[in-house]
Amino acid sequence: MTIIENEITINSAPLEREVICTVFIPDETIHTEPFNLLLLNDGQESEGLELKQTLQNLQENNAIKPLIVVALHAGKDRLQEYGVAGRPDFKKRGSKAGIYTQFIKNELMSAIAELFPDQVFETTAYAGFSLGGLSALDIAWNNADLFNKAGVFSGSFWWRSKELGKGYTDADRIAHAMIRETENKPELKFWLQTGTLDETADRNKNGIIDSIDDTIDLVKELEAKGYTRPEDIRYVEMVGGSHNAETWAKAMPKFLVWAFGK
Repeated sequence: MTIIENEITINSAPLEREVICTVFIPDETIHTEPFNLLLLNDGQESEGLELKQTLQNLQENNAIKPLIVVALHAGKDRLQEYGVAGRPDFKKRGSKAGIYTQFIKNELMSAIAELFPDQVFETTAYAGFSLGGLSALDIAWNNADLFNKAGVFSGSFWWRSKELGKGYTDADRIAHAMIRETENKPELKFWLQTGTLDETADRNKNGIIDSIDDTIDLVKELEAKGYTRPEDIRYVEMVGGSHNAETWAKAMPKFLVWAFGK
């Protein structure tokens, strides 16, 4: 089996820019199983992530169900479009995250429906890397009617409403607060990855880098909501893993098999 790689461009009204998407589709004329869908932020990194080859290997080995991947290329306003909708950070980054959400819900999902008419996806997941991972979690969390699963590689869970040294406490982490303050419990499953070399920062001087601390604390927030491990939450800590596409490429098969495995 081969993976067909196409490119589509959506002229987005709310974002006021063209959004390029790389679409990966299994090259098979007959499918006895329903398709699955993965949206991926920072799709411009697809080559470095070895995404096409990974998909091909997994499909050939019959390790995952039929899967369509739509990899969205970030624009020049990435620091504004990614983040948590309605909750910009202390530098006012993420100010367009709500607009980006509207693009996903209205324009992108409509374009996918036109590309694949009459297709009802068995599983629809949203994933991303670093700040794009925070964005994916936010959009999936607040739109569980559209998404079943969220995947976050080295997520920017440090994203905070107050600056360090200016009254900051861990309660000011935006993703954690979003989960804590949501009244309901969305029907979602979560895959979270960190690398032991993601960074060197250690705010609380406990000998554990912030990337790991913040992700584990997010897992605790999810567990406080009633989600359980490993049924609802999978946490993968990669020894020697860094904050880069090379590490995320190694993690990608683990995520894809978790989300879409047979």
